[in-house]
Amino acid sequence: MINTNLKVSLAAVAILAAAAFLAPQTARAHCDGLDGPVVKAARKALAEGNVNLVLVWVQKDDETEIKQAFDKTLAVRKLGAEARDLADMCFFETLVRIHRAGEGAPYTGLKPAGRDLGPAIPAGDKALETGNLDPVVKLLSEEMEHGLREHFAAAVAKKKFDPNDVEAGREFVKTYVEYIHYVEGLHDAAASAAHGHFSETDGTPAPPHQHK
Repeated sequence: MINTNLKVSLAAVAILAAAAFLAPQTARAHCDGLDGPVVKAARKALAEGNVNLVLVWVQKDDETEIKQAFDKTLAVRKLGAEARDLADMCFFETLVRIHRAGEGAPYTGLKPAGRDLGPAIPAGDKALETGNLDPVVKLLSEEMEHGLREHFAAAVAKKKFDPNDVEAGREFVKTYVEYIHYVEGLHDAAASAAHGHFSETDGTPAPPHQHK
């Protein structure tokens, strides 16, 4: 059983690396969903008539565009239920697009509510709501430990091969490289801060290990 201190260390690494290692190769976007935090803020802002509730989601240079879009949306909403729904959706799209652009991420349209975001994102959001990070630490440390042990076991199982059996040797090299890539990826994630969004269409695997 891995000790508690190592589990905590792995969890710290996992928090930085979760999107790359827990998600599928296509990174999940969070802020572009109709049930995501940006649209939730937009709904509240429109309901209360308070644009400041959404300005926090965009860069300062984009405030004017958002304020203008917000004012137009409020005006159109007064024309009726159908006009309100169309205006709201247009504002959501504008807000999310500008938010993502400000973070250097592409915008590919609003995503439907109820998508499977995996366990990490919901757990992270819930931790902020409750003020309790322990469930996130547990989730990520267990995932990282499982991944490390799985890659390690695969490499160990192939390590003792007949030097004259080239195919067996290649099988070992394959598991070795995958193991080292995983370890290297965790280390690189821990050594650098995570900023902005992951691309919705491009995964972020660890860079190739250079053998010398």
